[in-house]
Amino acid sequence: MAKNKILVLDDDNLICWSLKTSLEQDNHQVVCFSSGKEALGHISKDSPDLILLDLMLPDISGEEILKKLREVNLDVPIVVITARTEVASAVNAMKLGAVDYFCKPFDLEEIKITVRKILEMEHLKSEIYYRRAKEKSAYSFDQVICSDPRMVSTLNMARKIANSETMTILIQGESGTGKDLLAKAIHYESRRASHPLIEISCTAMPEHLLESELFGHERGAFTDAKKMKRGLFEIADGGSIVFEEIGDMPLNMQAKLLKVLEDRKFRRIGGVKTIDTDVRIIATTNKILQEEVRKGKFRLDLFYRLQVVTLTLPPLRERKADILPLAYHFIRQMNPKFNKNIQRISPAAEKLLLHYNWPGNVRQLKNTLERAMIFIEGEELSIEQLPIDLSSVGPSSSPDLLFKLPPEGIPLEEIEKQAVIQAIRYTKGNQIRAAKLLGISRDSLRRKLKKYGLI
Repeated sequence: MAKNKILVLDDDNLICWSLKTSLEQDNHQVVCFSSGKEALGHISKDSPDLILLDLMLPDISGEEILKKLREVNLDVPIVVITARTEVASAVNAMKLGAVDYFCKPFDLEEIKITVRKILEMEHLKSEIYYRRAKEKSAYSFDQVICSDPRMVSTLNMARKIANSETMTILIQGESGTGKDLLAKAIHYESRRASHPLIEISCTAMPEHLLESELFGHERGAFTDAKKMKRGLFEIADGGSIVFEEIGDMPLNMQAKLLKVLEDRKFRRIGGVKTIDTDVRIIATTNKILQEEVRKGKFRLDLFYRLQVVTLTLPPLRERKADILPLAYHFIRQMNPKFNKNIQRISPAAEKLLLHYNWPGNVRQLKNTLERAMIFIEGEELSIEQLPIDLSSVGPSSSPDLLFKLPPEGIPLEEIEKQAVIQAIRYTKGNQIRAAKLLGISRDSLRRKLKKYGLI
């Protein structure tokens, strides 16, 4: 593990030696200076992880050094060392950004403990910053691939919502359309990005646990409440909570959630203290909430409260223009994961992807490509690597019929084309076997493959 770099700035050689010897026992790298100007020159070239700063220096005051470091936005923790008669100066230094101070004479063990805690906190802050930056990059609006006009319009609306003060957002759409990705993009593109984003599933948790998770509880509130627990509304303060599949939330919890949305206050279970909360609620659902209201499974007042701002994601079968851009996006994403170098999709495979109805939407497309990529050796994804079930007509297929005529009708040539595709897929590209399945000669099959652009 790399050593932490600590800079000690004090004109007392004995203090410098004592601090250097003591802190190096904790495996820190310590450098000492007695001149403020020399220390500033060193810091400009090699920023330390922590500074121990004496306020009384021969050439420049500790307060001036603090001001100069803050002017260049050097975000390094500074601990001030001062005489007991100069506590007021130490307090002023704290106002300028110092994190702590010690009065001379000081206890070396106490300084070591304080340094250790400050550095641990700095490392934790760095890790949180790194993770949030990584998540913001992974879940930005740039990661929402679309060219379909409806989807582009929805995305533009989401950008405006993210930058607004809107506190409740409803995202609806079929399973797999990307509701979770859009919810995260809204959070990470908003002023709340530096605060927590917490996701909670309304389907995976019993009502009593859901209430405890959201609001927390006081010690002794119920049998297993052996200590106080903060709820998600406290933990996520200033940030966002995503309620996944809110249509499955129990009615009693819907009433309690509505009260929080209206009052922006709540109490822990078993508590008497009212706690203010500043949390943006992003609710997602694959159900039609109006229908759930009609069935008595969803509160009308909560529905009205949520639908102030509603985003609807169309299913993938209604945004055909997005299928190939999404496919290439996923391939680029997964190439490093599978150590592949897939550069293109064959024309026949592209046609198959475009024709399929994608009942599982974007999630199914991604999973299909991930499964196909495992077996690809070259630089092209061909029709042979795609799962055989993609050759089916789609969700309109019926187990009772070889083919079910859709209400709007379909050209006879399209039916023939699908039969040819299925035969090729079923035989993994073996034209002799495919022709036999279709009851035609191999030459006839080749003519049909050329006719439909499959070779």
